[in-house]
Amino acid sequence: MKNKAIITLTSDWGLRSHYVGAVKGVILAQIPEAQIVDISHQVNPFDIMQASFILKNAAAGFPENTIHLIGVNTEASIESPHIVIRANDQYFIGADNGIFSLMFDKPVEDAIELNITQSSSYFTFSTRDVFVKAAQMIVSGTPMKKLGTPYKSLNQRIAFKPVIYDSKIIGKVIYIDDYENVYANIDRQTFRKVGKNKKFFIGYRSNDEGISHISTSYSDVLPGEKLALFGTTGFLEIAVNQGNASSLLGINTEDTITIEFFE
Repeated sequence: MKNKAIITLTSDWGLRSHYVGAVKGVILAQIPEAQIVDISHQVNPFDIMQASFILKNAAAGFPENTIHLIGVNTEASIESPHIVIRANDQYFIGADNGIFSLMFDKPVEDAIELNITQSSSYFTFSTRDVFVKAAQMIVSGTPMKKLGTPYKSLNQRIAFKPVIYDSKIIGKVIYIDDYENVYANIDRQTFRKVGKNKKFFIGYRSNDEGISHISTSYSDVLPGEKLALFGTTGFLEIAVNQGNASSLLGINTEDTITIEFFE
C-alpha cells in the first residue's frame, strides 16, 4: 500500500474508558501517516450481529485498501483465531467469531490466520497488540500471505433469513439505530419478488398495527407519523418522522415483522 493509510475502528469499548485512545496512540506510533476513522464504539458488548450490520453498511463507502480493525469479542482461541481478510478491495482484521460470515454475502477466498507475536504479554487487548501490528505490516507493503497461514473456512454464524410464503414474508428486527429507526431482515429485492406490485400490510406487535405504504423519505409523512422505506442499507426500515420508532411503536430487536400481500 502507498500514500496515506485509512484505518477504521469498530468496537464495543464505549467512550468513557481508555481503550479507544490506547489503540489510536499505538496506530499513530506505528503508522504516523494513518488517517483514523471511528465507525462506532457503541456496539452492544459482544454483539457481533450488531457490529456486522454497522460495519458492513459503513465499509461500502470507503476507498480501496482501507483497513478495518474490529474490536468486538477479540480474544483469540482455537475456535476463533485472529485473521485478516481481503474482500471488496479492502482489509478486515478481527477474531473469526462468526462476524465475517455475517458481513459477507459471498464466500471469502482471501483469508490468512495471523501469526504475529503480540507486543505485550497481555492477551486481552488484541486490537492494540495484534491487529495494529498486522495493519502496520500491510501498510508497509508486506504481502498478506506473509502475515500467517492460509485460512480456509470461516466460522459460520447463520443470519436469520425471512420466512417466505406465496403472499407473506415473516422477518425479524435485526438492528435499531440511534434515532430508534427499526431495521428488519427483509430486503428490497425480496419485497418486490414476493409482492409483485400487490397491495400489502406491514404488521408488528399486533394484527391491527402496521403500515400499508412504502415511502421514499422520512418527510413523506407529517412529523410524528410512522412510515416504512427501503433506505441506503437495502433493508426494510420502520421509522417515525422526527420521532423514535422503537419506543413509540414498541418494537424491539428480535421482534417479528410480517408483510402480507393481497389483491
